[in-house]
Amino acid sequence: MDFNQIAWLPLCTGATVAGLVLSFLAFRRRGAASGLRMAAWALLPAAAYLTDALPALWTIGTTAVKFVTGLVLNPAVWAGVAVAGLSAVLFVVSGFMRGRRLSAGRKGADETKGTGETPAQRPAQPGAAKPAAPAAAAKPAVAAKQRKAPADDDFSDIEELLKRRGIS
Repeated sequence: MDFNQIAWLPLCTGATVAGLVLSFLAFRRRGAASGLRMAAWALLPAAAYLTDALPALWTIGTTAVKFVTGLVLNPAVWAGVAVAGLSAVLFVVSGFMRGRRLSAGRKGADETKGTGETPAQRPAQPGAAKPAAPAAAAKPAVAAKQRKAPADDDFSDIEELLKRRGIS
């Protein structure tokens, strides 16, 4: 059916009048907010007719219907959808694999921190002994304990308050 073969004025007027009648009923039964919302929807067909937006809306609607019917009835399109789905799955799997590799790389770097060896110089066997850390590596551990002491002082005030309230 062509756009020009349809009598749009009676159709839009009828839809608007029917919508306004229903909005009046909604106003009486459900309240002002519901009635006003229904009236807003009811005025849209008249607005579309008066602004000459109906040809554009008709073109959009027919194009969407053609696209959907072509999608549903065409096996080549379904093959394309399957390939797009496979692509999405591969992206997700590769993201997980990359995340694991990066976290394993960080773990290896943390294990060798302070020893002066690179991850490539680590012993290949998990049971193999690691070389002893130099004495300089022990100093940051002591400094870290000293840095944590002020935070413990902050919590000591809280612990004291909880003890006074009888909460352990």
